[in-house]
Amino acid sequence: MPTPSHCSREPEGASRWAFSLSAAVVVAMAGLVWSVPAFAQEAGADGGSLPGWLSILPPVIAIALALLTRRVIPSLAAGIWVGAWFANELSLYGIWAGLLDVFDTWVLQALAPPDGSTGHMSIILFTMMIGGMVGIIYRNGGALAIVEKLTNWASNRRRGEMASAGVGTAIFFDDYASLLVTGNAVRPMTDRLRISREKLAYYVDTSSAPIATLALVTTWIGFQVGLIGDATGDLEGYDKSAYGTFLGAIPYMFYPILAFIFMWMLAITSRDFGPMARAQQYALEHGPQDARGGDQQSEEGLEAKEGIAHRAINAWLPVAVLLIVTIVALFVTGEGDTVADIIGSADSFSALLWGSLLSVLVAGILSVGQGLLSLGETVEAWLAGIRSVLTVLIILTLAWALSAVTEELNAAAFLADLLGEAIPTWILPALLFVLAAATAFATGTSWGTMGILLPLAIPLTWAILGNQDMANESGMLILHASVASIIAGAVWGDHTSPISDTTVLAAATSHCGVAEHANTQLPYGLVVGGIAIVLGLLPAGFGAPWWVGMILSIAALFAVVYGVGRPVDEARRSGA
Repeated sequence: MPTPSHCSREPEGASRWAFSLSAAVVVAMAGLVWSVPAFAQEAGADGGSLPGWLSILPPVIAIALALLTRRVIPSLAAGIWVGAWFANELSLYGIWAGLLDVFDTWVLQALAPPDGSTGHMSIILFTMMIGGMVGIIYRNGGALAIVEKLTNWASNRRRGEMASAGVGTAIFFDDYASLLVTGNAVRPMTDRLRISREKLAYYVDTSSAPIATLALVTTWIGFQVGLIGDATGDLEGYDKSAYGTFLGAIPYMFYPILAFIFMWMLAITSRDFGPMARAQQYALEHGPQDARGGDQQSEEGLEAKEGIAHRAINAWLPVAVLLIVTIVALFVTGEGDTVADIIGSADSFSALLWGSLLSVLVAGILSVGQGLLSLGETVEAWLAGIRSVLTVLIILTLAWALSAVTEELNAAAFLADLLGEAIPTWILPALLFVLAAATAFATGTSWGTMGILLPLAIPLTWAILGNQDMANESGMLILHASVASIIAGAVWGDHTSPISDTTVLAAATSHCGVAEHANTQLPYGLVVGGIAIVLGLLPAGFGAPWWVGMILSIAALFAVVYGVGRPVDEARRSGA
């Protein structure tokens, strides 16, 4: 399983871009050294103060670098460096001091905040343990056993498509687990049934990130809850927990929900349109075409051990323990009269840590107890799973550090004063979705997009709501929809971008060309994304309940499937 960095491979010429961009940044910073003090003096500033517009430069630089280099980690680091420079002093010495402070102050404080809170480290430990559990259930053959049971059921094209979607859905706890298992495991079955490689890649891709971002316990949850908690922790008048905010945002994640529903509609009806319909027809007449897009990514250490029995219980029991323990712990640690109150007030960090620890222990006991893996092999599988989430943890830590820098510089307050009266609240969810979607599409990274935008957009949204006297129940709806829009927009960009690692990996494990996969999937993404904006997010911005937008959107998807889509014509199989 490759490292879940949610960043694409290094594009051709990227090093030249990076060198040129680095030179431009150095020149720009040198210019700022001389110009910024003048601005500060004009504003009546002294010493450590600076013009408000400079406070938004760190995240802007991070976004711009990510767009140009398609590398999120150095882009986040550059944004932190600029912010650390501004937080020191606007001079040549400040540049040097800011560079040292990147790790000595901001990254260190992201891991060990001065207030002594343990939330960040809890998220890191939970993510590591989930990655380790995934590594064990891969190695002991449990994940592969679930796949084998589903593929044995498929006897015709429709069942084959449903099995392909089902395998990815069953492996909901990690997007990369879904990508690697689904494509490699079901491809022989889809080839036998003459299902195109492009359609298989679509099922592989759609059943990964869109599902992983919705499920309550996945390798995504720690990342998302961590960012939300960091962004909402210091909001004045906001007392909802990070996990409660995430739960409140789920109903407004229209794109991931609708993409999942649309995938199953297509699987059940065997209907397609556009380039996908042509690919399906060609596969029926000539057989699937084997064209690998990009390099095969490494799966070393996370494949099933050879010569052992594959038992589904070795995968679903640890996952069930993870889910049950986490849910029970939320109720044990929470208080209130309603389910929402209990979960919203619960100690979600402890619940996640308890669930992940016990799931790893159960996975290890099953593996060793049945003689499938030795104790040493189990530990190695656990470590391989942890290594797979290392880049996720780096991105998350840098995102926390960038958030702290922008908070120190009062970026949200500046933006709120600047835009608080200019942006109508009804358009915020749709606008944030488009911004996140464009960023993720251009960079090929959902994790990086969320890491950059969530810490900036959540305080901005809350401040705008406060300026317009909407820090109430209706304003909470807008905040939930805005949080959901950034997450959903990031998923849309990652799902449809031809440079996304999930796109490349879905194509590679399906033995489909990357260009072919991107070209056949993009129309589906545009249709679902457009419906999510027009019938979901815009009505939500005007205060409509989420279920109204969901009903309208699902009805629109049915209209597209039956009005535009068509079944593959079996009669043409021996035709032209």
